[in-house]
Amino acid sequence: MKVMVVGGGGREHAIIKKLKENQTIDTLYAVPGNGGIARDAECVDIAATDLERIVAFAKEKQIDYAVVAPDDPLVMGLVDELNAIGIPCFGPDKKAAIIEGSKVFSKDLMKKYGIPTAEYETFDNAEAALKYLETSAIPVVVKADGLALGKGVIIAQTREEAFDAVKSIMEDKKFGKSGDQIVIEEFLTGPEVSVLSFTDGKCVVPMISSMDHKRAKDNDEGLNTGGMGTVAPNPYYTEQIAAECMEKIFLPTMNAMNAEGRTFKGCLYFGLMLTPNGPKVIEYNCRFGDPETQVVLPLLESDLLTIMQAVTNETLAETEVKFSNGSAACVIMASDGYPASYEKGFEIAIPDDVADHVYVAGAKLSDGKLLTSGGRVLGVTAVSKDLKSALEESYAMVGKVKFDNAYFRHDIGQKALKALEN
Repeated sequence: MKVMVVGGGGREHAIIKKLKENQTIDTLYAVPGNGGIARDAECVDIAATDLERIVAFAKEKQIDYAVVAPDDPLVMGLVDELNAIGIPCFGPDKKAAIIEGSKVFSKDLMKKYGIPTAEYETFDNAEAALKYLETSAIPVVVKADGLALGKGVIIAQTREEAFDAVKSIMEDKKFGKSGDQIVIEEFLTGPEVSVLSFTDGKCVVPMISSMDHKRAKDNDEGLNTGGMGTVAPNPYYTEQIAAECMEKIFLPTMNAMNAEGRTFKGCLYFGLMLTPNGPKVIEYNCRFGDPETQVVLPLLESDLLTIMQAVTNETLAETEVKFSNGSAACVIMASDGYPASYEKGFEIAIPDDVADHVYVAGAKLSDGKLLTSGGRVLGVTAVSKDLKSALEESYAMVGKVKFDNAYFRHDIGQKALKALEN
């Protein structure tokens, strides 16, 4: 069987490593993949957004199944184009991927179907948005409507910061067309939880919960990043809260998308805030989260390809989705200076005894050497019986991976450990 995974980051590396466990897969292609993924799959140098060339490649190689992992090709409709030439896919079609592709759409969907989320207003011109902000509560959250590499959300602590956010998104077009519309919403408080879920449009099967660490520096200081580390499960996400989320958020979201004629099949990511007034949705993603995937999939005991095919074939309810009772911890090793400016091109040394635990995100192969080529370079994941030992093992392995300019947080999982003590 020939399987193609579209994407080239740490998330895709985690998906590929898990798919490799399935003995029916003869060839695994990563499009475009990266220097680290090349160890586990055959990398094909086509951009994830070059839909025409991906479809031509899939046709030429007679791909049996495709996994479209990143947001951009999903929102652009790659699944639709692959389906049109008879290739089954894991991932939502273009109509369903709008749940991430447009924050205005997703907020309006939640309002229409009574799904708990922050109060909000939407704007398509800067003048009206600025006028609204003159009297709005502060802090406030300003979001670009479209995809913005995960950076289109600004938490404004002062009115001045809120004004600047609107100007940079709508007037300066910091995120291009993604900023043609914006959402301004109330600032929620409480622990954050990420819940990835499999759904075939008929049922929702949540994966194990996780906790991301977005800030670049220890103690949640520094700039927001794409994620500096994750742990799973998230101790704040109790069985009681999980049941409430299923009843008030997960199933209603699936049903709402069905009612809108936008049946969602794939991985639906729920970014939640456990507020004093109950769980609320901060955001939806139409795909596996990064770096959440790097702790969630290592805990999956069932076969990933079998689950993905069940999602495609709408037989998820009859398919086993089993997770380990243990814990997982992932520490991201980044280039110092990320997410602002940083140097790249440094050789990475990954010892053989650690390689199976490393998910490579920003690295390329050059003359047989693995070199840093991005901000988030790699993630190191350990699975153990409990969170404390998983963290210890992960940090021990981080100490063995070497490259110049390496930077990582030293406090991943500390909040989770404290929550477990209470």
